[in-house]
Amino acid sequence: MIRFLNSCLSRCAVRTTRWSADGAYDACYCHDALLRKKIRPLIPPRSGAKYWPDKYHERNHAVANQRLSRSNDMWKKKVDYHRRSVAETAMFRIKTLLGGHLRLRDYEAQVGEAMAMVKALNRMTLLGMPHSVRIG
Repeated sequence: MIRFLNSCLSRCAVRTTRWSADGAYDACYCHDALLRKKIRPLIPPRSGAKYWPDKYHERNHAVANQRLSRSNDMWKKKVDYHRRSVAETAMFRIKTLLGGHLRLRDYEAQVGEAMAMVKALNRMTLLGMPHSVRIG
């Protein structure tokens, strides 16, 4: 898991300030890797999570919310964790409609291919939107 996380962090061309992941990434080494890069980890603690040492303020705050409300729901609303779900849904739609892999080998060409897929998905979404007309 840490290899995947480090791979994503090293490839990211845009300055990332927040990282949303599921509870499988709730480990010290994942939080450490994100904190070294000055990225705010938005990782829900596992059920029954314990507090960690002082440098993990974000996670300890999430654990406190979990203990207070008996779930992560309050914390998820507070930090906009639902954006992760929206991003996953968009990726699922792209993979389902346009294929689950990129066909080109060159990185720059793959970026262009991915952008073309996103543009095609946006166009399909726009065409599927109802056209509203005011009556009266």
